[in-house]
Amino acid sequence: MDKRLEGRNRFRATWRMWLATLCMAVLLGAPLLLPSIPGYAQDQAQTSSASSTTPQDNPRAGYWREVRTGKSGYTTADTPESNVLIQNGGENWRQLRNGPIANYGGWLMGIVLVGIALFLAIRGRIRIQAGPSDKRIIRFTAWQRIVHWFTATLFVVLGLTGVAILYGRAVLIPLMGKDAFSVVAMASKQIHNFVGPLFVIAVMMLVVTFIAGNFYARGDLEWLKKGGGIVGSGHASCGRYNLGEKGWFWLATVAGVLVAGSGLVLDFPNFGQTRAVMQWGEVVHAVSALIFISASFGHIYIGTIGMQGAIDGMAKGHVDANWAKEHHDRWYEDMERDGQVKPLAEIEAQRAAVRPAAQRKAPG
Repeated sequence: MDKRLEGRNRFRATWRMWLATLCMAVLLGAPLLLPSIPGYAQDQAQTSSASSTTPQDNPRAGYWREVRTGKSGYTTADTPESNVLIQNGGENWRQLRNGPIANYGGWLMGIVLVGIALFLAIRGRIRIQAGPSDKRIIRFTAWQRIVHWFTATLFVVLGLTGVAILYGRAVLIPLMGKDAFSVVAMASKQIHNFVGPLFVIAVMMLVVTFIAGNFYARGDLEWLKKGGGIVGSGHASCGRYNLGEKGWFWLATVAGVLVAGSGLVLDFPNFGQTRAVMQWGEVVHAVSALIFISASFGHIYIGTIGMQGAIDGMAKGHVDANWAKEHHDRWYEDMERDGQVKPLAEIEAQRAAVRPAAQRKAPG
């Protein structure tokens, strides 16, 4: 038995070492591989070619240079800036969006994913040290779980379609071709535009539902000093929500408000906003969304494969008593004092008792 256990431990250490090595190789080799991506190289070549164009290349360069100064003309259209044929800020916005925002945003998401992979390889999955118990505690109500999964579903849909819109030309066109990408791009745009307003409602529901208990409380700083009990050694005591969960809530709140607010500016251009306002709105929208997406990787990791028993709260509504005792000890003590630590069978019986009679009726 000892030899088999030793063999398993040696195997785990070996694959973690190889995974860590692979992640580091990807991270360090990305700068060398990036210029070889066809879409990226083509975009850089076009930018370089555009910047090297001289007035002698176009006999009417002087005319168009004057147009690009924002000089007003005349039109019968009654909309903001309708008398301006070309707004030079549009090109500045394009270079900012396709340059620093896309590049740094891609690096941010990649570094976070590599960091999570390294953490998993080195630290491994965080398991319940005492093992699963036969007792459970109700952690989230049905309404809280509905709000969470409603918001999470919209977030994933908007995140995938937004990333496809931002990086599609550089990444997807080389993989699937222009014709297929045109379908993906159009579908992503329509889905993003129509689902976006629902996310505004979801963010407001999320804030109202979970704001209670997410303010700074006694022991939060001490929890941070101990790395949440995940990094380093020693037990990190906390209440219902630890400082990491509170930080994620406030980041999601601020980023969600920025993404939702700027999204409305972009989604409804008929409210009188100028092109400059929409361009800055798109910058705020993209930057906030990229930070939001990158931070969500850590939240999703901890809530799924990163920690044993963590997903039960949102998936089932109740959590293992030993999990609560190890990660939220002060909350566990409060629940135990109030008689809320109960066998799973008793919790299921209580739920069955409050279900409508139609749901409890046996089929047929």
